[in-house]
Amino acid sequence: MTSTPRLGRITVFPVKSLPGSSRETVRLVDGGALEHDREFAVVDADGEYVNGKRTDAVHGLDAAFDPAADELRFRVRESVPSTGALDPGDAGRFALPDERAAAEAWLGEFFGFPVELRRDRAGGHPDTTDYATGPSVVSAATLRTVASWFDGLDADGVRRRLRANLEVENVPAFWEDRLVGSAGRVVPFEVGGVELEGVRPCPRCVVPSRDPETGERYERFRETFVERREATFPEWATTDRFDHMYSLMVHTAAPAAAVGADLAVGDPVTVGEERPERPVE
Repeated sequence: MTSTPRLGRITVFPVKSLPGSSRETVRLVDGGALEHDREFAVVDADGEYVNGKRTDAVHGLDAAFDPAADELRFRVRESVPSTGALDPGDAGRFALPDERAAAEAWLGEFFGFPVELRRDRAGGHPDTTDYATGPSVVSAATLRTVASWFDGLDADGVRRRLRANLEVENVPAFWEDRLVGSAGRVVPFEVGGVELEGVRPCPRCVVPSRDPETGERYERFRETFVERREATFPEWATTDRFDHMYSLMVHTAAPAAAVGADLAVGDPVTVGEERPERPVE
């Protein structure tokens, strides 16, 4: 066993708010996003995202994307009934772009209202609206520690609730807080020689409080999380960039030089000294 921090897992989420899949390697695309991460998004007639903040129904839908075939696949889970006309076990597969309208009709039947399937091959549909559109980062030890706060949860369950892109091994719990600099500054770090920048902590929403498979809510999840987060907050970290303690994971950015580079499971991870933020282009 080595004590060198390494990239232990890569997860991309092809359809925003729907399940992700593991990758051994992944490329950084325009804006610093991971290739195929949040490439698709489902929106309603007003252009608003259909996500877990809005409806529990997203927990009832499996999704997968085959880049080679340019094909999206969906399946209604047995655990959560749809809000529309589809039944558990119903599935659809759609070749793009020709069958995009059919995919939208299928998804509309599932959710119970008309939807549009949007696609952005470059930067995807990130959760942030500024330049911090790089992959989100957490440590494996953080997932294990957070799981210990809740009866019945394990690290994999917490992983699926938090939905981070990059998971770093051989580091202590809350290591990712080292990537949060002081106001107006970022913390550069390298993954296999590819430089990224830690920008700020990620405030959480209602989604982590729900079972990702069933949508069932965990009672007092936020209250327990905040109590334990405050009790275990690293002495070396600063609270200046945290609006509240219901925050976990770090948003990152990627300099232009990183676009087109590949990240791979097993890559060593090193952290540099904080520096001023880059001007927004």
